[in-house]
Amino acid sequence: MLRTLLLAALLSGPAIALAQSTPPADAPKANAAEAAKPAAPAADATKIVTGVCAACHGADGRGTAPTNPNLAAMPADYITLQLAHFKAGVRQNPIMQGFAATLSDADMVALGAYYAKQKPVLAKAKDPALVKAGQKIYRGGIASADVPACAACHSADGAGIAKNYPRLAAQSSEYTYAQLKAFHDGARGNDQAGKDVNGRIMHTIAARLSDAEMKSVAEYVQGLR
Repeated sequence: MLRTLLLAALLSGPAIALAQSTPPADAPKANAAEAAKPAAPAADATKIVTGVCAACHGADGRGTAPTNPNLAAMPADYITLQLAHFKAGVRQNPIMQGFAATLSDADMVALGAYYAKQKPVLAKAKDPALVKAGQKIYRGGIASADVPACAACHSADGAGIAKNYPRLAAQSSEYTYAQLKAFHDGARGNDQAGKDVNGRIMHTIAARLSDAEMKSVAEYVQGLR
């Protein structure tokens, strides 16, 4: 069942339905009034990054500590979605929730675009034994536990599939392990409203991994490029 859901996710994209209703007779006047208003200033991602984001994620998207994610070259739509999830409380983190609460929709889109344009981070794995074990799971999954290959959604080189899945390549092993552990324990991807669809899939997958398996995958992706 899980493999079927993953395949469907890969072959389809989110659909947005736009409903239209018949406008009232005075709509032209209202539209004219709206047109006369000065346009809202464009979101300044650089200003936001310099003032807030850079402290943890760096101006160039390189996390300033192993516990902070690298955002450089992360799919723009993925960053925007995660910020929206933090703002709505779908994803829990006191620091990020407080920051996201101050952002407009335009700000979140601008930040996604900003970090997506930064040069990818390059890193090396440290433990050869963990890398070998992690490579098997990343590329081939664990058939006996119904765990699909990580590459199916995050791509063979770890770049991630735009819009839905994050970039994992060169992500610090500490951060990746922490997120897998959060998925495993239900601290992430298990919101009661079920709004984090892909997070729920990750919760199901990570719950089938042992602690050693999560650490090996985290070590392997740190050296991906």
